[in-house]
Amino acid sequence: MSDVAIGDHWTYDVRDEIAGAVILTRKYIVTDISGGQIAMRVDVVNSSRQSGSIVYDKSWNILRDGANRYSPNSGTGIQSPLKLTAEWKATADEINGNNGNAWKIAVSSRVTGQESVTTKAGTFDTYAIETMQAIRNAKNPAANSQITIRTWFAPDVNHWVRRNFVRRVGGLIVGNETMELVEYGRKSAE
Repeated sequence: MSDVAIGDHWTYDVRDEIAGAVILTRKYIVTDISGGQIAMRVDVVNSSRQSGSIVYDKSWNILRDGANRYSPNSGTGIQSPLKLTAEWKATADEINGNNGNAWKIAVSSRVTGQESVTTKAGTFDTYAIETMQAIRNAKNPAANSQITIRTWFAPDVNHWVRRNFVRRVGGLIVGNETMELVEYGRKSAE
């Protein structure tokens, strides 16, 4: 994987798989790199919605996403070197700085294969990674959910080119969204 540089960017169509429609387009732009952290601005393309921000570590684990803070991190990143059958686990605490809600998260990931993936941005050699998150409310342990994340990570792009999130509450699917790369630019590759 190549290093990330300020100005690198990835743009994704976000598709609601239940409704069967693209619901928005998001552009992620690297704004700063410092102390092992990658700060990104997140813009909703062609919208008056205010930009958001996400801070990742160098393995693409989320440290902060808006008001949400993860300790030590979200555990949903990539463990290098990627190889077939690799597995890793993590635990995390998530706290919302606006309302004080807190969650305990258990994460389990494994590389399930290597696939060629074609999106509007091109064709990419990827590692397919399946991640399972078990999330429980710290104040109400009976309130829990599960998220299955299927990631197609392209080392040449140093990011995912497709990512699907299926959220279940009480075993029932309440959300199913796919992010698919439509455009990207790498300052470090220029």
